[in-house]
Amino acid sequence: EDNIVIVSPDAGGVERARAYAKRLNAPLAIVDKRRDKPNQAQAMHVIGDVEGRVAIVVDDMIDTAGTLCAGAEVLLSYGATRIVACATHPVLSGPAIDRINATDALSQVIVTDTIPLGDKLERCPKLKVASVAALLGKTIHNIHTGSSVSVLFV
Repeated sequence: EDNIVIVSPDAGGVERARAYAKRLNAPLAIVDKRRDKPNQAQAMHVIGDVEGRVAIVVDDMIDTAGTLCAGAEVLLSYGATRIVACATHPVLSGPAIDRINATDALSQVIVTDTIPLGDKLERCPKLKVASVAALLGKTIHNIHTGSSVSVLFV
């Protein structure tokens, strides 16, 4: 896709998202969450231009998927044409699968196999899994042979 934007789901993930945006030569956007008062719902805004673009949300993990789904809805309201989420660790606890299934904002959720998913793949057709097996194998091989491990990640 030529028309993508890499999105950080929160301020804490900006460095990660920026690294992807730089590698893909794509713009960066951030979902900004603010809580005006304690125990009050968060107001969400988007910093950056997502209008008319495919938004790729990158995160380290998805737990209950509440923030992810709310962020996807906001991205849609700001004009993103499609939202794809990517995360390394699919914790997917509690209502996560139901939330992902219930939102039309997310078209796909790509995760790795660092956590066993059990029946979650069957329950959520939006989930796609990328295996880390080859990367772990190369890492072990490079450690064993005294080769660089960092070359696998740059």
